[in-house]
Amino acid sequence: MYHLLVVDDEAESRNTLCNCFPWNTVGFEVTAQAGNGAEALDLIRHNKIDVVLCDIKMPGLSGIDLAQELYQHKPRPAIIFLSGYRDFEYAQKALTFGVRYYIVKPARYEEIMTQFQMLKQELDAQRIALETTFHAGNDGKPSDSTDFQAKIVEMVKSYIQANYAAASLEEASKLVHLNASYLSQLFKQKTGVNFSDYLIEIKMTKAAELLMDYELKTYAVSEMVGYTNAKNFARTFKSFYGVNPRDYRYAKLGKDLPEG
Repeated sequence: MYHLLVVDDEAESRNTLCNCFPWNTVGFEVTAQAGNGAEALDLIRHNKIDVVLCDIKMPGLSGIDLAQELYQHKPRPAIIFLSGYRDFEYAQKALTFGVRYYIVKPARYEEIMTQFQMLKQELDAQRIALETTFHAGNDGKPSDSTDFQAKIVEMVKSYIQANYAAASLEEASKLVHLNASYLSQLFKQKTGVNFSDYLIEIKMTKAAELLMDYELKTYAVSEMVGYTNAKNFARTFKSFYGVNPRDYRYAKLGKDLPEG
């Protein structure tokens, strides 16, 4: 079980999260609760915490402040924001400080379940990554075991799915303790697609999901999936789906949309 810390200044909301969600079914247990960021930081420093489920707007040390404090923390717990603030600025800051997911209240049961299932895959991958230290040779290549290589690839895919906005081959290679060139070859061999192509696929899939939120303009979506240039994002999106982001959203939602 992975250890979960729930942080929310509203006691009723905090207690509901802790007691009304079947955390053990997705591999987590609530280790502690905190009513503000400062209390959470103290708990993290003195306890084994793997994941922090945190509100953003809190008195004193906010969720954003907490994420910033933990950004340099080693080992750093994974952070998931659960907030009633549907604000792009918050989401952008969350990505800057390595926040894994941003869930907007009121969140559906299925959404929380899906996000934590994905997070568990990532945490499992990180744990397996430590084992590669004992399997890899001096050249940074793992044993030839098919099962072992398959685990490496699944680990990398989980990393991409959880960190699509900032994922890179270099960071993935560090995660699995392999040299980047070998990892690139192994990934292509096992999946049939290049690392970069798989990353683009995940980015575009997520972008298509975000475009269904009427309040998010396309430039905001482009930044949320890791593009600093909205034109490059639009070009890649059109290459992937055959239409530009605005037309895609219009076709799906069936109504006129705001500019951007």
